[in-house]
Amino acid sequence: MSHHHFTPIERGKLEELSKLGHSTRKIATRLGCHHSSVARELKRTCELNSYKAEEAQQDYQRKRGNSKPHGKWSEDLCAVVAEKLEATWSPEQISHTVTAGKLSFKTIYNWLYAGRLNGLTAKVLRRKGKKRTCKNLAHYARGTPIRKRPKEVYTRETFGHWELDTVVSPRGLGGCFATFAERKTRFYAAIPMPNRTADSMESAFKSLYNQLPKGTFKTATSDRGGEFACYDAIQNDLGLTIYFADPYCPHQRGTNEYSNGLLREFFPKGADLGAVSSLDLTSALFLINNRPRKCLNWFSPSQLFLLHLSHLA
Repeated sequence: MSHHHFTPIERGKLEELSKLGHSTRKIATRLGCHHSSVARELKRTCELNSYKAEEAQQDYQRKRGNSKPHGKWSEDLCAVVAEKLEATWSPEQISHTVTAGKLSFKTIYNWLYAGRLNGLTAKVLRRKGKKRTCKNLAHYARGTPIRKRPKEVYTRETFGHWELDTVVSPRGLGGCFATFAERKTRFYAAIPMPNRTADSMESAFKSLYNQLPKGTFKTATSDRGGEFACYDAIQNDLGLTIYFADPYCPHQRGTNEYSNGLLREFFPKGADLGAVSSLDLTSALFLINNRPRKCLNWFSPSQLFLLHLSHLA
């Protein structure tokens, strides 16, 4: 006999049978339940040997409501989650770090969609669902192909291997960023450039190279855009090798492409990058590099990058 709670109809029958003086066993046989269930029901709600089905049902509903869990939502937890969402963290990053496993990322999504996070909406999420398209760009034909890159670069076993790219303004506006992503730590940097030329790229590359300790750069991988025609001068002056990805293969520089997408959340396509202040760019890079990453076992790129720099000192 399966367990179930008495229904209002069954309580009405129980009231009538009880008034007729039937025993608990006979009532149980008529209701199709165990006699002890009938006995407990009568004992719980009877007053002066008078069982009232309506009052018993109301008492059941009140107790049933109090027995349901109230969930994990609290004002303090809500404030922590909302703060990190506004700092461009994803629900999964929040779940595995600041909430210390108290919340699953699905719960955070549910709270967000239900409007339980201080009025925040899904617009606070980093992903906007926009599809990326591949533009037909002129490609630089020479240089060392990516298939000659050492295996340790592919496997991300060693520190100091970078991916290069540019983030550009709309046509007619000259400002752009030279972007750099370290493969092992996912640390991301962007250097403003006045235009997308080889001279500007060479200057930006050497600027970042000179700011970091010796040994931070071992190799670099870029696409075949014309701005990387400066590769020969960089290799000769800095003593490192630049490898070129195959045309129309952005997945071969996936770390940099993904990081460029993160930067675009702060400076969307159509924005004049030449008008972006150093403070705004630094602030965006700080937020990107200080978010924990699932691929880094929930460490942030900054944490691992500084750890590796300390080993170079």
